[in-house]
Amino acid sequence: MSFQPIIPTGGLAGWTFLNRTLEAQKEAFGQSTQYRREEDYFRANIGNIETAEQLVADRRLLAFSLSAFGLDADLPNKFFIQKILSDGTSDNAALSNRLSDKTYREFSDAFGLGQGQVRKTQQTSFADEIIQKYETQKFEESVGNVNDDLRLALNLKREISDLASSDMSERAKLFTVLGSPPLRTTFETAFRLPSAFAGLDIDRQVTVLEEKLESAFGDASISQFKDPDLSERLIQKFLLQSELSSFEATSSPAATALFLLRS
Repeated sequence: MSFQPIIPTGGLAGWTFLNRTLEAQKEAFGQSTQYRREEDYFRANIGNIETAEQLVADRRLLAFSLSAFGLDADLPNKFFIQKILSDGTSDNAALSNRLSDKTYREFSDAFGLGQGQVRKTQQTSFADEIIQKYETQKFEESVGNVNDDLRLALNLKREISDLASSDMSERAKLFTVLGSPPLRTTFETAFRLPSAFAGLDIDRQVTVLEEKLESAFGDASISQFKDPDLSERLIQKFLLQSELSSFEATSSPAATALFLLRS
């Protein structure tokens, strides 16, 4: 039995409905048999993996592992993924540390298959932790199949809280936002940043985000989003601006002005 989320509408109204029914919908997702076979295979076999080469050689384990981190598109890129895993994360020259998308670093660190790292695949809690990440990703993907803005909103709610609470410097947190495709998309949309923004020098991009945050929230930090009320304001800002952009693309200036007055 496959899972189909119930999302009657998009935008702020859809977000309100999704939040109100989230636990019930997640419970229904958990009872679905759609992914059970792959979860069982992962749980039964991941403890046998000791090297990056072994993981890459097992297509089912690799597909599951990549999906848990939203990296499904990299399944054919076996040499690249093996390099990400075997390099580990302790060396600054490791491939995952040199990529702008820090999801690869998180992926490599989670498995611990790099030189000098503690291998995690045989730890007692490892399978459960990766399966939980997999289910979160798949639930959000199912929401995205109905409304991609709501998928991005769920991702923002989850990731911004973790990032805000991390011990990184504020600029490092902003670099992380820019290096995460879903977070970058939500921030660019929320602050109505033009497509040319991505072409700016990376330090200039950070400065622009600081200015936008200061203007909108009175605080240029990412750490402020440890406050659930502020993270909710950011999510609502993203959804409203996304709705507005879609409306502007299909409506007259007068209709757009009316939309803004009603929002």
